[in-house]
Amino acid sequence: MSLRDIPLTTISGSTTTLAEHQDKVVLVVNVASKCGLTPQYDALEAMYRKYRDRGFVVLGFPSNQFFQEPGEGKAIEETCRINHGVTFPLFQKTQVNGRSAHPLYQELTKTPDAAGKAGKVKWNFEKFVVTPDDEVYRFRPTTVPDAPEVLSVIEGALRAAKN
Repeated sequence: MSLRDIPLTTISGSTTTLAEHQDKVVLVVNVASKCGLTPQYDALEAMYRKYRDRGFVVLGFPSNQFFQEPGEGKAIEETCRINHGVTFPLFQKTQVNGRSAHPLYQELTKTPDAAGKAGKVKWNFEKFVVTPDDEVYRFRPTTVPDAPEVLSVIEGALRAAKN
């Protein structure tokens, strides 16, 4: 099964896949509302608003893998929208590591980061950029969403998708 064909469940309970975003540059992020990195929501939303009309989307996957996302569905969605103005798509709570890891994360974590290390997600707000030609780039949690190295990949993929 291709990365684009893995079933995903939105926070409202609808089923979809990454194929819905086939022609877009996708930023997949495991998010949590009670984490020291939670302020990254603001940068993620700003990037989504800046680039969405050019073919970019942020997909947020709440996870309690690190015990920092205690809420469920509607409560998570409300917290994100009220506290951070989130308008990008959110999904149901997702396991990102271990035997119960969601198939999406089982595939994404095969991608090495800039240091050449693949494997489990280290913490909340780990980022994976998926380009329209299915290249995957990985950025660890402390790399902020709008870091030059992340923006370089996103902007390069947006330019390539236009051509």
